[in-house]
Amino acid sequence: MVGPREVRQQIREGKWRQPTAGLAPGFVQTNLVILPRVLAFDFLLFAQRNPKPCPVIEVTDVGSPEPRRSAPGADLRTDVPKYCIYRDGQLAGEVTDLASVWRDDLVSFLLGCSFTFESALVQAGVPVRHIEEGRNVPMFITNIPCDPAGVFQGPLVVTMRPIPAALVARAIQITGRYPGVHGSPVHIGNPVEIGIWDLAKPDFGDAVTIRQGEVSVFWACGVTPQAVAMQARPPLMLTHAPGHMFITDLRNEELAAS
Repeated sequence: MVGPREVRQQIREGKWRQPTAGLAPGFVQTNLVILPRVLAFDFLLFAQRNPKPCPVIEVTDVGSPEPRRSAPGADLRTDVPKYCIYRDGQLAGEVTDLASVWRDDLVSFLLGCSFTFESALVQAGVPVRHIEEGRNVPMFITNIPCDPAGVFQGPLVVTMRPIPAALVARAIQITGRYPGVHGSPVHIGNPVEIGIWDLAKPDFGDAVTIRQGEVSVFWACGVTPQAVAMQARPPLMLTHAPGHMFITDLRNEELAAS
């Protein structure tokens, strides 16, 4: 089994540029948000007020690309398969490293990712369709507003996984043990109720097959800050590309509630 350090090395060397779902099973994957120091407190307050989509795993020192507590020796400028660069709320480009845009005033936030609880779902016999189909998890912008903080405000983003009706209760129970990586679902069933009109057209990621007898289950998503950025329009915000996560040295069970 390939561990997180080996996976990060492959990513750093450009050998892996795909979504990271299913990589380094058993280890915590995170979303990434990088902001200038002047905006860091506002974002930390935003995350505190919105723990479902933005559960904080680690905040780096100003100017440091190393997440010393969750992955010592790693480099957040190179160890994510693909990054997004937002300028004034607009997606200015996607890159495979941040060397050209890194600044000494940047603060990095690692936020929990639902990929972490997927291993537990699979082990319990709950299917995870995007892994089965080799696709990126489908993500949707909802009509649910986040609690604003400073300049940051905007809608909640969710991931969707189709779950056989008989296994929905099990999926709720399993994911509820992981409050540090989005925890239990925020919505089950009719997507229109949360402003999603077509499950075949996700705002981020890929559509997946929904079979007869399956229920659409929605979890809060760490791509929420990217939707928020489109409204808050910070002059600079760097993130992972949706589905292309940072893999830490933390084990999933370290974040599981007893």
